[in-house]
Amino acid sequence: MKKSKDVIQEKKRKKRENYQWAMKLTLLAFAISLSFSFFSEVAIKNANLLISTIIVLFFIFIGVLFDMVGMSVATALEAPLHSMSSRGIKSAKVGVMLKRNANKVSSFCQDVIGDICGIISGSAGVVIATNISQMWNCSLLLCSLVTTATIAALTIGGKAFEKNIAIEKSNDILNRFAKILSVFYIGK
Repeated sequence: MKKSKDVIQEKKRKKRENYQWAMKLTLLAFAISLSFSFFSEVAIKNANLLISTIIVLFFIFIGVLFDMVGMSVATALEAPLHSMSSRGIKSAKVGVMLKRNANKVSSFCQDVIGDICGIISGSAGVVIATNISQMWNCSLLLCSLVTTATIAALTIGGKAFEKNIAIEKSNDILNRFAKILSVFYIGK
């Protein structure tokens, strides 16, 4: 009887943790989206077409990059990280932590950062389409369609291209990401 009670309590604890994680992720997504949107709006507002395009390409690149990191963390093997960690490599400890939380890391990288970058690049594309329409005196509808299609194609194509790399080189990518994070990591 005690065993089934423990199982029920464990399920409740996991459900509560999942709910708390979803709430944290929602608030984090709001904060990141707000800051990215602010940067995008301020940067593009008075920028010329070239600078606006570079900013959109930057957001597309960041979205694709974080999608690759999320996929790599989800598909990497933990054993090589333990081997490196036993040799005292700080980034390997961070890598193990990332791998053990792969569902959260992947969700953050792919769903939060990736989706926010997609939304921001799309909304920045509206500004670009408006500028092109005014500069070349052409249909705003046509400019919007072409700009949106280009942004979507670059985002989807970039993510399709990186998926195979992310899976094949998952441990290397996780290792490099862990090295970057280990600079900021203060842990045991």
